[in-house]
Amino acid sequence: MDFAPNASKWVSTLSHKASLEAALQEVVSQGLKQLDAEPTFGFIYISSAFTSEYSRVMPLIGEMLPQVPLIGCSGGGIIGTKGREIQEVEDEVAISLVLAYFPEVKVQPFHVDTDRLPDLDGSPGAWSRLIGADPAESPCFVLLSDPFSRGIKDFLAGLDYAYPGTPKIGGVASSGIVNGSVGLFCHRRMYREGTVGLALSGNLEMETIVAQGCRPIGNAFRVVESERNIVIKMVPEDENRSRLSPLEQLQELVQSLDEDDKLLAQTSLFVGVAQTEFKLSLEAGDFLVRNLMGYDPKEGALAIGDRIRPGQRLQFHLRDAATSEEDLKTLLSLHQMQSTGKPKALGALMFACLGRGESLYEEKNFDSQMFTSALGLIPMAGFFCSGEIGPVGENTYLHGFTSVFGIFRTKQVVP
Repeated sequence: MDFAPNASKWVSTLSHKASLEAALQEVVSQGLKQLDAEPTFGFIYISSAFTSEYSRVMPLIGEMLPQVPLIGCSGGGIIGTKGREIQEVEDEVAISLVLAYFPEVKVQPFHVDTDRLPDLDGSPGAWSRLIGADPAESPCFVLLSDPFSRGIKDFLAGLDYAYPGTPKIGGVASSGIVNGSVGLFCHRRMYREGTVGLALSGNLEMETIVAQGCRPIGNAFRVVESERNIVIKMVPEDENRSRLSPLEQLQELVQSLDEDDKLLAQTSLFVGVAQTEFKLSLEAGDFLVRNLMGYDPKEGALAIGDRIRPGQRLQFHLRDAATSEEDLKTLLSLHQMQSTGKPKALGALMFACLGRGESLYEEKNFDSQMFTSALGLIPMAGFFCSGEIGPVGENTYLHGFTSVFGIFRTKQVVP
């Protein structure tokens, strides 16, 4: 397809070469040839096979792309575009590169120490100064974080505070092995800690899909009493009281399931926290899915992997490959309908949990092929993460076992 002068464009390239120099040369040369313009920004994702050479990545990229604002990180698996195919490269050598030309887009790269953040009770201006992007320009964000910093959840809350209503996606860098070394790359430098990001504003729109891969079971409950992440008392949503503890209510629910779901509940039981306070009828996409951390057999309380407050609604969920497939299929179909009449999608990013991919579906390229089947071949890049960043409702969260997509296009032109 021929592109008009100054038309925005997004290209993704992928290399399997074992030499760092050769792989970088391949993705950069192919990317520049396909783009045929000076890149406005870029993303790079590098497999953990290059762990010992992370410090060399930015100097080499700086020689090849000296003027391009670019961020990236390491991944236990790499996602990229090779010819007319999206590949999810797991446990193999790979480097994936995005080069994008958006002439009417402002780009702000940044690195933040997420263990040293402004006060969430202070001014939002402290957060916008930390990033360096003007909230009035409503930037969207791509974020890449290290897996060991403690402040990532507070950082996401701070971004939502300073930049409300703007989409934020990304992932936690991974190595593919427990406690393995990771690398973060931002505008000529490598970091081991914190979060790197790009704030993008202007004639660019980023739409998000967050596929949590779960289905609700039973009915919803309303929390009556809680302490931090502990549910002490809850009642069925249509009742005012219950003689049963939260644990007893969960046990009663599991006993009502069919045999297949009872078996699944032994290993893949989660809790969905409703994000739509005033919606009467809850659906799968209305929940933030969190781990069920444990229970107190004496008191009957349940521990959930997030803070819970009285009045919130909970519903238990199950996850398996079939459910993950159906969830993503539904979300892609919904996105397809909502995109009718908009400018063509130019590119995409995918951030998938290390627990998805071939280990979940028992076949390669599953999520990316579903994406392509629904939305067409859109140049894509990304990686398999130790945690995924994406919005549910009006807020941004750190997820697990999720696939998060960002879909990029120019904004709708209003006559």
